[in-house]
Amino acid sequence: MEQTQYNQLFSFIWNIANDVLVNAFDKGDYKKIILPMMVLRRLDILLEPTHDQVLKQKEVLSKLGIPESAQDVQLYSITGYPFCNTSRFTMKSLRGEINPVRLKQNFLEYLDGFSHDVQDIIDKFKLKQQVDNLSDAGRLGAIIEKFTDDNINLGITPVLDKDGNVRLPGVDNHTMGTLFEQLLRKFNEENSVTAAGEHFTPRDYVALLADIAVIPVADKLQSATYSIYDGACGTGGILSISEKLIKDLAEKHGRQVNIQLYGQELQPETYATCKADLMLSSSAKSFQYNHAGKTRERFYCGSTISEDGHPGMHFDFCISNPPFGTPWKEDMHRWGLKDNEKDKITDSRFVFSSLLPDGHTETENFVPGIGDPQMLFLANNLSRMKDDTELGTRIVEVHNGSSLFTGNAGGGESNLRQYIISHDLLEAIIAMPEKDFYNTGIGTFVWVVTNRKEPRRCGKVQLIDATGIKTPLRKNLGEKNCETNADDRRRIIQLLMDFKETPESKIFPNDEFGYWEITVDRPLRLRVLPDADLTRGKLTAAEQEQCRQAMANVPADTPLDDWDAYASALGLKKTLLKKLRPLISVTDPQAKPVSGEMDKALRDVEQVPLRYEGGIEAFMRNEVLPYTPDAVVSEDDTKVRYELSFTKYFYKPVQLRSVHDIVADITGIEQETDGLLEEILSITK
Repeated sequence: MEQTQYNQLFSFIWNIANDVLVNAFDKGDYKKIILPMMVLRRLDILLEPTHDQVLKQKEVLSKLGIPESAQDVQLYSITGYPFCNTSRFTMKSLRGEINPVRLKQNFLEYLDGFSHDVQDIIDKFKLKQQVDNLSDAGRLGAIIEKFTDDNINLGITPVLDKDGNVRLPGVDNHTMGTLFEQLLRKFNEENSVTAAGEHFTPRDYVALLADIAVIPVADKLQSATYSIYDGACGTGGILSISEKLIKDLAEKHGRQVNIQLYGQELQPETYATCKADLMLSSSAKSFQYNHAGKTRERFYCGSTISEDGHPGMHFDFCISNPPFGTPWKEDMHRWGLKDNEKDKITDSRFVFSSLLPDGHTETENFVPGIGDPQMLFLANNLSRMKDDTELGTRIVEVHNGSSLFTGNAGGGESNLRQYIISHDLLEAIIAMPEKDFYNTGIGTFVWVVTNRKEPRRCGKVQLIDATGIKTPLRKNLGEKNCETNADDRRRIIQLLMDFKETPESKIFPNDEFGYWEITVDRPLRLRVLPDADLTRGKLTAAEQEQCRQAMANVPADTPLDDWDAYASALGLKKTLLKKLRPLISVTDPQAKPVSGEMDKALRDVEQVPLRYEGGIEAFMRNEVLPYTPDAVVSEDDTKVRYELSFTKYFYKPVQLRSVHDIVADITGIEQETDGLLEEILSITK
């Protein structure tokens, strides 16, 4: 569809809200009516040509006593889609009813006539509730008239004029998704809504994700069935575009492929739109599948974190743009846990357990901080990887910058990065431009994870700086001021597939991103102050007297720079000695070490790269002991942490101005101000 035609379609639908709903509904409720009606009309158009035939066949099947549950499959063969409507009405046939009561009854009968999967869509949109609201406001007939206007086409097939020329172009799934998302964005902007989950991945970005996932393995595609999964599927753009790309590339290589789509989405309205669009895909013959003896839905509405819609399933491609920067407390509550009970999470997607050769079980905990769920989505995809196919699984996932470094050593985020890199699963990370999304100006990063690396990539990670590969938009769309067009995508894919060192591409061994986090301690050294005031502490009067007597009996030759010797000479019980020590001692770097005690004030944490020659021992010998000879490593506190820093590897220093230019500027200012002071003084006289 050409841009001008798209703009006309967008304006037409946008104006429906202003023409029909104004003064009857709050602006914040417009999207709750316009968006489901748009989806419903799209489905309705597809069923119009076969409606009469479906009704006749329905009558035949009913007379034969075939159960309704078994009738749908035969009716689907007539419609050509995995849905049908067996009511007397189409949306257009409802237009002639002027009685508002009968119109409402007829419209509800029309909705009830849809098959199972469309009923699910209607339910998620809460469309029947909106029918009540529209009828009560006297606007039901008007909204039906608008969406069935002959000057609008929401179907896939173009509308032709009497001469056979295209009067109204068809709307493919890609355009429909774009239309839905732009309308939602505009509705939200009109009402100052910027909630996370109400904005979507730009379609140019979606195309890039599909390219990254599929193009590098295009030559490996066989005539087979491939599965694509998106655990944060939104309106399904990633799924539909990836499906088309796989089919196109397979065809170029002379292959015939079957694609199975799977997804999960939290927001009911978005889920409904996704399901409606994907129902129109030729490969979507059914939205149910069998696994482990159970019938499941290919698309599940609910939180991917706490409600796994596809337990035990593995996929060929996992492509997602998950939410980030939003708390996931609600998921904790759905598990029946409190906010501070992360350690009680047992979901095998986030807490990996593996059997070691020695018979022991190793547990990897990937649960991140409660404030950001993005790494949970990455762990979820990691658990979906196939191990028994030539292609394995490719994961392509969008994250913000915190995914590269957030989390302490031993924390879930660091553990996940360590697991992915140390198991040689990380193929590349691509830094994308800022302001590439609608509702945020932050830069994003695309993770590419696979368990089938090319031999040349084994043991290595590629970092790509694509922040400068973008095309400016003529007009901003929210925060979005640039796009990644087809040429930009080709440049990025070329960098990925070339796998060469360039200014935009850096290649490192896996252990480049890991380091030991060691705790360096120094012994506690105390000097005794025998004349100290004992009344400053919490000693009772009796204890003070006992301590004074003990200190008076300490031999004169007992060294005051050796706490162990002095304490032994006191002969006091440990409990009393503990209360006394802070009153009569101070730290002194020249004193002797206190046996078995470290100075907490001198404790330091050092980061030792895993690639440091000689390891921790050499680091201490070279970097620490020459300056603090008494320093020791706390073995029990040593942890491994992984992080990635694009700034470190792609730092571009700002070119300083030359001295000549600075002097020239100063001289120019002096010339401009010459005589100014005299002029000011003469005025004030």
